[in-house]
Amino acid sequence: MRDMTRRTLLRGTAASAALASVPALGAADSVWLNAKTAVDVSLHDVEMTNAGAYSVGGGGYILERGSDLWGIAASGGPTGNGNDLYGADVTDDGERLWVVGASGAIGEYDVADRTLVDHSAPNDVTNNFNDVAVTGEAGSANVYVAGDSGAIYYSFENGASGTWDSVTPGSGSNINAIDFYGPRSGYAVDGNTTVFSTSDGSTWEARGIEDADSDFYGVDADGEDEVTIVGGNGTVYRWSEGAWVRSDTGDASLRDVEVTGETGVTVGDGGAMFRRDAEGWTAATAPTGTNLRAVVDADGLEVAVGDGGTVIERSL
Repeated sequence: MRDMTRRTLLRGTAASAALASVPALGAADSVWLNAKTAVDVSLHDVEMTNAGAYSVGGGGYILERGSDLWGIAASGGPTGNGNDLYGADVTDDGERLWVVGASGAIGEYDVADRTLVDHSAPNDVTNNFNDVAVTGEAGSANVYVAGDSGAIYYSFENGASGTWDSVTPGSGSNINAIDFYGPRSGYAVDGNTTVFSTSDGSTWEARGIEDADSDFYGVDADGEDEVTIVGGNGTVYRWSEGAWVRSDTGDASLRDVEVTGETGVTVGDGGAMFRRDAEGWTAATAPTGTNLRAVVDADGLEVAVGDGGTVIERSL
């Protein structure tokens, strides 16, 4: 078994506690089923907190997994203006869900108090934000936001006003996804087929990928040498023995990926879904043909979300 990082261990512990208290929505072992949702907006990301699973999407909606459907935890987004939310991440203790989206939206949702704190427009920036990564515990997190303008915005003081800085690691192409495996160590991918890495949270180094012919949309990083990238034309790249190894799954663009050791799952357009084992990636069957935008795999439950309020679940 691969040694889990402290960050992964904390999230797994939080997820276990959440799943113990939240009943499954009729999900059966090894079978993906559709879950009921209270809205039909596109859902762009999904995360597991210590209060259960949450998803974010159009209209600034934050949905929470309940006993019989995914209900509305908050609407309107952090500013109340209804800006779409595109990305989410959770603190290491599982207590706060950070969300980002259109027009500079940044919010910090307390899953216990059910309150949403507005951190929007850092340094008066109102670009679209595509993804967010947070490390550390509630109230003292490092926050990293992927911007559509090619910049990464970061705060080492829980997003407090006046603590934000930014860096543009590449050509200015949109940063589509970001993921951290340590307090200040992580990866980001952009729309110009480039992968970036950092070990201090503020300076970034290009890590390829040469001869890539598709945009990158998703990244999962569990360590410096444990990173997987997915993108257009069904491409998957995994860092192995000092080089990027490419796998081709088909024509559908892949939007998100979750990998743990030798196993993993990726989802994408048209309900595309693929599973990874020691032999490589193989097609899996999803109970939907809608575009899937994100997937989370947490200690006994897999959830994927997508267009039209789609949520599918699989109990492991």
